[in-house]
Amino acid sequence: MTTPIQDNLVTKNKEYASSFTDGHLALPPAKKYAVVTCMDARIDPALAYGINLGDAHVIRNAGASAKDALRSLVISEQLLGTEEILLIKHTGCGMLTFKNEDAAGIVRKNLGEEAAAALGAFKGDFLPFPNLEGAVVEDVEFLKGSKLIPEKIKISGWVYEVETGKVRSVV
Repeated sequence: MTTPIQDNLVTKNKEYASSFTDGHLALPPAKKYAVVTCMDARIDPALAYGINLGDAHVIRNAGASAKDALRSLVISEQLLGTEEILLIKHTGCGMLTFKNEDAAGIVRKNLGEEAAAALGAFKGDFLPFPNLEGAVVEDVEFLKGSKLIPEKIKISGWVYEVETGKVRSVV
């Protein structure tokens, strides 16, 4: 038995596939850049950031975390030739609303002690941040300081405003 979400996937994919003509696109991104942005459902990276299919790698995670995205960025740059990284966090991000202790407590309450102990898989660090612009600066500095990202890679940090749809440069 399928769920309504699964049914929607199949239906919408049939519509999409019926007029799909981009199967010829190359594996490496044509414009040689990667975007790290949040998984927030209010953000449509293709539309909001002007990314056409095949142009860029779009790496999404909670809070647009550079640390969380590092593995994917290394693959993007080392194996697939990207030369630039845009890190784009956003206003109203859920990562601004809690601390690690809060999230661990919710996991413990909802899933039990064994699940709470399993948070050790990522050291219990949900990577929350108290200041949006400060987090953008910290993540850009993290990437620039990483031995895994060559100095030649251009890295910039941005904020997307979910209220207006506009982006603004931070660093």
